[in-house]
Amino acid sequence: MIIAGVDEVGRGCLAGPVVAAAVILKNSIDSLNDSKKLSKRRREVLYIKILENATSIAVGMKWNDYIDKHNIKIASEDAMKDAISSLSIKPDKVLVDGFSLDIQIENEGIIKGDQKYHQIMAASIIAKVTRDEIMRSFHYIYPEYDFKSNNGYGTKKHLEALKKYSFTPIHRLTFKPISSNIK
Repeated sequence: MIIAGVDEVGRGCLAGPVVAAAVILKNSIDSLNDSKKLSKRRREVLYIKILENATSIAVGMKWNDYIDKHNIKIASEDAMKDAISSLSIKPDKVLVDGFSLDIQIENEGIIKGDQKYHQIMAASIIAKVTRDEIMRSFHYIYPEYDFKSNNGYGTKKHLEALKKYSFTPIHRLTFKPISSNIK
């Protein structure tokens, strides 16, 4: 049976896309864990191991305008669906971190699945490293927001920059505190 794991990152950010990854592994990989529990360096090492070990990997993302139009839950689910449908091999079953999806493939939503299943752990790492790189690239366009350090999350420095400079084209306008400052 071909099993894919899927996970997303970036739900709680104030800026940038929500990114999902779907991964089918050939074999399990030692030291995999939920991306949030790994150091940046460890994630990057495991990212390479996953690329070398995977039968198929795909990424889906929904940008801030899509999130603002549809809401973060729908955007996250749609990013996961995009990742699954972009796999080069159709899985027989998908293990989803969180809740099941409305797709034509058998799938199971698993609470804290990114701490239980290697496929989901791998997807978590691929999504996190991908999103972090995207946000680091935006740091060079908008350095005052410190995206290279906060990846779009509402850190003190990010919130201070929002007060001083307002929002950028990659900010989610429906998220507080941004939505409360739009006139």
